[in-house]
Amino acid sequence: MTILSTRPVPVADSATEIRVVEPVAPTPTGFAPSWLRPVVVERLLALVDAALIVVSGIGCAVGYHVVTAGVLGKADVYAAASVLVAINFVLLTIVQRGYRLKTVTNLPRTFRMTLATWTGLFGALLAIAFTMKVSDEFSRGTTISFYLVGLAALLAWKIVAARWTAHALRTGAFANGRALLIAEFGLATSSNTVDDLGQHGYRLMRVMEIPAKELASPLLLSSLAPRFEELINYAREQRIEHVFLLINWSRQHAIDSILDALKILPLPVHLVPDPNTARFLRYPLSGTGNTFTAELRRAPLTLRERAFKRALDLVGASFALFVFAPMMLVTALLIKLTSTGPVFFRQTRHGFGGRAFRIFKFRTMRVLEDGPNIVQAQKNDPRVTPIGKWLRKTSIDELPQLLNVLKGDMSLVGPRPHAAAHNTEYEQIIGNYAFRHHVKPGITGWAQVNGYRGETRTLDLMQKRVGYDLWYINNWSIWLDMKILLGTAMMIVARPTAY
Repeated sequence: MTILSTRPVPVADSATEIRVVEPVAPTPTGFAPSWLRPVVVERLLALVDAALIVVSGIGCAVGYHVVTAGVLGKADVYAAASVLVAINFVLLTIVQRGYRLKTVTNLPRTFRMTLATWTGLFGALLAIAFTMKVSDEFSRGTTISFYLVGLAALLAWKIVAARWTAHALRTGAFANGRALLIAEFGLATSSNTVDDLGQHGYRLMRVMEIPAKELASPLLLSSLAPRFEELINYAREQRIEHVFLLINWSRQHAIDSILDALKILPLPVHLVPDPNTARFLRYPLSGTGNTFTAELRRAPLTLRERAFKRALDLVGASFALFVFAPMMLVTALLIKLTSTGPVFFRQTRHGFGGRAFRIFKFRTMRVLEDGPNIVQAQKNDPRVTPIGKWLRKTSIDELPQLLNVLKGDMSLVGPRPHAAAHNTEYEQIIGNYAFRHHVKPGITGWAQVNGYRGETRTLDLMQKRVGYDLWYINNWSIWLDMKILLGTAMMIVARPTAY
């Protein structure tokens, strides 16, 4: 981590109120190797993944055939298959930004991504092999051992990579490009710009802070000419490679004046977003003719995206109904035998575009509430039947919603639909609540896998749930849906929160 020293440079004149500080080197050993840049490290991580997969595939094939048959077998076939698996795994990980340094250091996220990608890839390739009638070329023992050994090798490597990368980021090992930072007074310490630059390939040699009143002066260039001249000489002596400006973007005159003062230096000058601008630039950028815009709110999914999502819903819901049909039949019998009333509970919910539909659930309560006044289920709620308590804890009561998915009212993944009465209430007190209706509601969602499942006792809990729902809408992908489905299954087993 780069740390700013408070030692003023001797040439600074306090009368000008310009503070020039020099970052202290993060390590006493000088600069890291010039080739050790983040983009190079990301490519090396991908290459190691690919090498591990290829070695695991060939090793499992050779080892299995030698042990079981005493011969090497079709080594060339397995080598080609291993390379194919490696290429697809690396490409899928790149698409998910799995080799970004911050992602690599997030070990839980990396583990989830690796497990989901590796398992999904094997399932897809086996399905293709079966469809093309080439599955006979591969023995089951080799395939299973390749899956297990390859996954174990990848996970072990991810642990090593995460620890090494985290250590490198802390020590500034990737800070190779010499840079200057010219900042509005206070912004350098109030933002994380200095740390980010130091961790991702830039070594800040000097930071020059200018007070706001100086930046607002129309005579900025003439009043600070000696300081800029000294900075230019310093840049030449130290072989500076980049200049960064951290100034409020509304100060157009100041930015133009600084650019004019630095025009003698043949260096790239980067304008760092101020906090207000950075808030908008986090959104996806798109081109509309010759104008670039930040997509602050994405439209509902495109026709192609809806087709992919609908295909996943139909396949997933049909498969789930086939698997869970016996459980659903037993559940229906238990409900009928232990309490009076219908097996299914139907309630009005709002779906895509705010359209109303009737949701199906197994009845877990002694009441069938619908309409303008509905009370959320609470802990030890006397309305919940004995069998209903277990159904809600295991989420088995949600299984009939697979019928809503097949009907097209719901999706497997999306914002959870709330009762119509709660919808009306929250739309009035949470400003962006209605945006949840830009996609179909789901049986599970991004908010649920992040812990916001079950009763929302406070407004703050509902606001956080809505925040996760909106993030999901703005960042939707098929892979995200699959990740949420896998996370939901793990969450139900590990930490049930509904009651």
